Amino acid sequence: MAKFSEPKNPVGTVAELFAGVGGFRIGLARAGWKTVFSNQWEPSTKVQHASDVYVANFGPEGHSNEDIARVLDQYDAGHIEVPKTTMLVGGFPCQDYSVAKSLSASKGLEGKKGVLWWEILRLVRKNQPEIVFLENVDRLLKSPSKQRGRDFAVMLRTLGDEGYTIEWRVVSASDYGFPQRRIRVFIVARRTVASVEPLEYLTKSGVLARAFPGSQVGVLADVEIDEDASKISDVFNAGGKASPFQTTGVYVGGTTRAFTLKVAANWDGPREFLGDVLQPDSDVPSEYWVDPSRVPEWEYLKGAKSIPRVNAASGLEYNYSEGKMAFPDLLDRPARTILTGEGGSTPSRFKHIIKTPKGYRRLTPVELERLNGFRDGWTAIDSSGRGITDARRAFFMGNALVVGLIERVGMVLANDFPADHN
Repeated sequence: MAKFSEPKNPVGTVAELFAGVGGFRIGLARAGWKTVFSNQWEPSTKVQHASDVYVANFGPEGHSNEDIARVLDQYDAGHIEVPKTTMLVGGFPCQDYSVAKSLSASKGLEGKKGVLWWEILRLVRKNQPEIVFLENVDRLLKSPSKQRGRDFAVMLRTLGDEGYTIEWRVVSASDYGFPQRRIRVFIVARRTVASVEPLEYLTKSGVLARAFPGSQVGVLADVEIDEDASKISDVFNAGGKASPFQTTGVYVGGTTRAFTLKVAANWDGPREFLGDVLQPDSDVPSEYWVDPSRVPEWEYLKGAKSIPRVNAASGLEYNYSEGKMAFPDLLDRPARTILTGEGGSTPSRFKHIIKTPKGYRRLTPVELERLNGFRDGWTAIDSSGRGITDARRAFFMGNALVVGLIERVGMVLANDFPADHN
């Protein structure tokens, strides 16, 4: 298997936070960017599996496997260096915004992992990169439940105060030809944009508008961004039932308004579907095949149902309803979003199950890697040469991003960057 290699004549350098198994790094390398620093730390596990896989593929140089807050404490004290880079990137932890929790349970910036936003901002303030490129679940735009959009408004204000123009765009990978319906918000902040004409920027000239072409839907709206981030935290959209932030937008640092718009994807290029990533049945291990006696259990879990339940607090009875899901998953359509619980043989509503001439089966780790654009076997071994369990490999892909989307943004930034520095 060929080893990963960085571009020989990079357009710029990258620091990657919350690196996971390296999706940002792969996509940006394809676009000509060289990663020189990376950090991956998972506080909830004793064994640092993701970091070990990262090192197995990229090597240990420039990599940190330590709590980023501690790393930055050491940097501030002058004990270590975090290199200054052209770009700072990261898919920062999204548990507080995850669709796995109800909105009422989400805590956003107040949550245990949500506070890592302040570590990103801390490094931005220290190193002042030209570009900040971030990824998160689209729920970020409407968190928390009692002040829809407050967390994102705080992020815009605090990052904008550092002299950045910030744009965002909600993207489904399948809308741009990739074989998975994975919806994420991408955020690009640049120090080189002094002013913009909002509508033109969001539909034509912006980085994300060029990376992910879209057509205007509805009218351009503006959102008040208070000058005081603490005031935003207290009063922004208090009691609002909907977030004011639409699927794309731009905020110029130092101003008091963000501009936002809904766009629909506009893509006529090639497309891939779930069936295009499958391994031959002959290569699929026996444990991935579903025993015929258990197929009805899978079918029930995927089906529509109304289940009587009792509220533990009030004692009131209610019906818990679920809609029908495709059974089996359609091979001529993009796959559903991979979730972290995709691994394991236990029947589940949310795991993928497909039917081939040989029967029903689950997706293999290689197929999950392909759905995100990783090389076959990317997550198979750690830095000591030990094998990674299939359940852990599936967990990695549930946390990963679609590499091709990162490459598209990286290419636009690479094309702009020389012009920005002439």
